[in-house]
Amino acid sequence: MAKPPYIELGHGREAERIPILYEDRSVIAIDKPRGWMLVPFTWQRTSRNLQAAIQSSIGAGAFWARCRQVRFLRYVHRLDADTTGILLFARSPGAVESLGDLFESRRMEKRYLAVAVGQPKAEQWTCRMSLAKDPQNVSRMRVDARDGKEAETHFRVLARDGARVLIEARPYTGRTHQIRVHLAESGLPILGDVLYGIRSEEPLALRAVELRYTDPFGRRPVRIRAPIDTFLADYGFEVPPASGESEEAAPGNLPDRSNSMSRRFRHTPPP
Repeated sequence: MAKPPYIELGHGREAERIPILYEDRSVIAIDKPRGWMLVPFTWQRTSRNLQAAIQSSIGAGAFWARCRQVRFLRYVHRLDADTTGILLFARSPGAVESLGDLFESRRMEKRYLAVAVGQPKAEQWTCRMSLAKDPQNVSRMRVDARDGKEAETHFRVLARDGARVLIEARPYTGRTHQIRVHLAESGLPILGDVLYGIRSEEPLALRAVELRYTDPFGRRPVRIRAPIDTFLADYGFEVPPASGESEEAAPGNLPDRSNSMSRRFRHTPPP
């Protein structure tokens, strides 16, 4: 029987299937849905603790894990609860350490798409504002030039539609809420960001779409990509059909968008 291309959390009608975007001997990368939190395994104040749910599924002998002989799976980096996209899990404690070192040493290339509100002052820019926890609100980060930790993000405008802007973000550091704060401080809060932007009924418009790194074990290049069609459509943007990219395309076969220009995206007015 073929391995299912997803991990399954929960049982029966309440079970949730989360797509697997990539896997090898040391990692499994999933397409994290909105609403799952990455908090300590022992923190049981939410039923949406992703690490706890995965561990429970493995312990229960779920087929997706059993057929892969997965006995250990732990997240290597974090995504905010309402951020969707690529989330990397290690299949052994050694892989956690080795992959974690790639993030810490900035040898992990990360790419996100965000829909922001406002008018960019440039088509490309780099934000290097240092960040620290906000002492007035433990849920927030703030710019702190004196005591904050170094943070750097490169931004590029891909498309515009009135007050909405589709932006590519490449964070070179991995501070909490880094992209969200840097865009807000650039006058471009992410749509749906209730912490740093304007309260909205729309969900946070931020998606992790690509990871690139050199496998620390096999020394081969690894590139993981997530589908983007649904994300773009949800916010009124569309990839031109000529690009050949579709939601049904296998994520590992999607074309490279790292060097695409704004003209490759077009806006579709809402009905």
